[in-house]
Amino acid sequence: MRLDVFFTPSEVKPSDTSGRLVAIIDVLRASTTVAVALANGAKTVVPLPTADEVMVRSREFEKSAVLTAGERKMLPIPGFDIGNSPKLFTAATVEGKTILLTTSNGTRALLGVQGARDIVIASYVNLTAVLALMKMAVNSNTDITIICAAEEGIFALEDAACAGRFVRVMPRTSSVVVNDAASASVLIDRKYGDNIAKIFQDSSHGKELKAAGFGDDLATAAKVDSYSVVPIYQDRQITKIGPDRER
Repeated sequence: MRLDVFFTPSEVKPSDTSGRLVAIIDVLRASTTVAVALANGAKTVVPLPTADEVMVRSREFEKSAVLTAGERKMLPIPGFDIGNSPKLFTAATVEGKTILLTTSNGTRALLGVQGARDIVIASYVNLTAVLALMKMAVNSNTDITIICAAEEGIFALEDAACAGRFVRVMPRTSSVVVNDAASASVLIDRKYGDNIAKIFQDSSHGKELKAAGFGDDLATAAKVDSYSVVPIYQDRQITKIGPDRER
């Protein structure tokens, strides 16, 4: 079986995702935010490509049942209920609600995937929970593709490091073949070890977020296994695996 990492979505061909388990990583911040929202009781997260589409879809819901959420250039979108800071997606805010989400990188990477068997949203905050799903794929000889959302189409250190953590801790047998990006991502993960905060300090996007006043988001995103949730994208929405949604 194959275990491949792609550092940007533009590198991915349909054959790289068809029939595979695909993991989307956007550590700062969409993957983290989705995990937090679902862990805190959001009914579902609906990823959409544009702000206009979010506003159009929101009219299909009772106002009390939906939240419009997202960012452009890190900042909340004017007229939306909430931005993309995971700390804002508290139980009091999101419980029982449908969240319509658009972001600069994460949702776009997700919506570009074609023909996958399953699509999971992965980050540091739900690492072990998502890893369990990946181990099931390995046991069933299902190929795995990890796609880093990147930053405006450019390599993002934090996404590559997180991909490397998944690759490094994955059960490896002689039958598992990895691509060069997967091997490189492991080297990045080993360089930083458990010092996730240092990754964010060194990454361009981490620096930009801190400068823009989102330092608290970096702290949230650095907490490994703080949310035991597996967000699965299916039927154009993201829900969590649980009693009502088993694989």
